[in-house]
Amino acid sequence: MTETSQSPDSELATLGGGYFWCLEAVFDQVKGVESVESGYMGGGRPNPTYEAVCTGTTGYAEIIQIQFNPKVISFKKLLEIFFGIHDPTTLNRQGNDSGTQYRSAIFYHSPQQETIAKEVIEQLTNDKLFDTAIVTEVVPISTFYIAEQYHQEYFVQNPSQPYCSYLIGPKVAKFRQQFANKLKS
Repeated sequence: MTETSQSPDSELATLGGGYFWCLEAVFDQVKGVESVESGYMGGGRPNPTYEAVCTGTTGYAEIIQIQFNPKVISFKKLLEIFFGIHDPTTLNRQGNDSGTQYRSAIFYHSPQQETIAKEVIEQLTNDKLFDTAIVTEVVPISTFYIAEQYHQEYFVQNPSQPYCSYLIGPKVAKFRQQFANKLKS
């Protein structure tokens, strides 16, 4: 368990959308994002480990916790990026990875974040951006457990690892093309 120290000008966003490695690799590059930590949220037993979470029986989701400056990037814009880089229509699955730990989830930190999350999902639904229904959970935060150190900055540390080069690399490239105006300098 960890407490993320925040500066007075920052907020937290907590998102789950498959492997935390993919989300972290993208959000690390977003202008206004101050830090990204991979971890676990949503389960019942304290102090989960990666091995336990991978069983799909703990109730935990692999998530990232983003510290961001809302004067530079809004929570709504973070969600637009989030919905642009993962499939929010597959229940407990991202690509070949299946299990509740890979579910699409927004863990809100305030009533305002809850409202924004629901409005973004409603707008995406009305715009028929996806062929099937969005199944992303919108739930209140619970205890955040930071993932083991070797998961932090995984893509940066392991760019030639097969999962990174075949799955994360293309996802990062798509993000960079789609959201070029949101990239850090």
